[in-house]
Amino acid sequence: MNNNICYAEQLNSLSVFRGILKDNVVKKLLILLTEKTIAAYGDFVHELYNYTDNLTEYLLNAVLEDENNYMLRLATMQEIPDVVNKAAHNELCLLQNISRITPDTVKKLAGIDLELAEWNVSELNFIKIYAERMSQLQTKGYGIFAKYHAFVLKDGVIAPVKAPDNQKLSQLEGYENERRKVIDNTLALLSGKPAANALLYGDAGTGKSSTVKAVANEYKDMGLRLIELKKSQLHELPAVIESIAKNPLKFIIFIDDLSFSYDDNDFGALKAVLEGSVTSKTPNLVIYATSNRRHLVKEKFSDRDGDDIHANDSREELTSLSERFGLKVTFVKPDKTLYIQIVTSLAKQYGIECNEALFQKAEMYALRRNGRSGRAARQFIESVKAGLI
Repeated sequence: MNNNICYAEQLNSLSVFRGILKDNVVKKLLILLTEKTIAAYGDFVHELYNYTDNLTEYLLNAVLEDENNYMLRLATMQEIPDVVNKAAHNELCLLQNISRITPDTVKKLAGIDLELAEWNVSELNFIKIYAERMSQLQTKGYGIFAKYHAFVLKDGVIAPVKAPDNQKLSQLEGYENERRKVIDNTLALLSGKPAANALLYGDAGTGKSSTVKAVANEYKDMGLRLIELKKSQLHELPAVIESIAKNPLKFIIFIDDLSFSYDDNDFGALKAVLEGSVTSKTPNLVIYATSNRRHLVKEKFSDRDGDDIHANDSREELTSLSERFGLKVTFVKPDKTLYIQIVTSLAKQYGIECNEALFQKAEMYALRRNGRSGRAARQFIESVKAGLI
């Protein structure tokens, strides 16, 4: 690297890692290195302080999270030309050098002789750390998938959930056999074995959604990511699948509270994927759906009327959608024994003493809440903890 080239020109010369120039902190740094003014200095430090006080660590994370063509080639094990490898190596050295710029260096370049806010730097090896991360793409991922593990779809774009539900498997009580089926299927996905699309159906409040979210949380460090879609977004499912098909991570596409009306336009998109269209044949993902309905389709008696010559065939196509899931797991309302078992487990988690009086109150609470369920048990214990009961 030519030390006669100024830092701003070095940043502007980036090709492989040019995407980091869109980062807000890097933008402010580039302005500071270009303008060399007190205002630009303060603006940069203010932006950096929003995240950290260490420039080296921040810039390294920006590099590791940058989703560029070089990283994508490594992720898909494509051959990379020598000139591209050389460019990536040189730019990592360049960025490492810039990440170690101290406040004193900047003030000297700008001719500033004042006591100003400062930042820290570290002696981190960008080449070594980047190589290590690239060797861990199967579990760490890249881009936003390296920073987050839960996602939703916003305006057709996969967007991270920055504060996801932190439900843990260890916090769930009861339904061990049902959850074991989902866990085993997920572990098969993570190990590269055939895994089935799964339908979790049954009574409300029995832990279907909590199971899926807890499984995603449990195995995120093994390379599992969750993308939640609303039923109204099912027409975008093929595009979502295509966008992650070559990603080295494993994905659960989660559809909560799934049901269809007789003439629902979103039915066809899910049916095509479950039947095994060309788009859906990707070994790195499964579809997990939850529903209170066994057959997923809300059918009225009036739907049986009409002039469809092959009406029976049409109804059969709709009502058999659930059969297209390779794994079906049933969650039914707990009996009294299981309900009290769930209440006991939750009470221990919340530091509440268990006794017969508590169990009687739990039963009365369930009667007022449309029957026993895991959800009713949790709401009861949380109410007790809050002093509302």
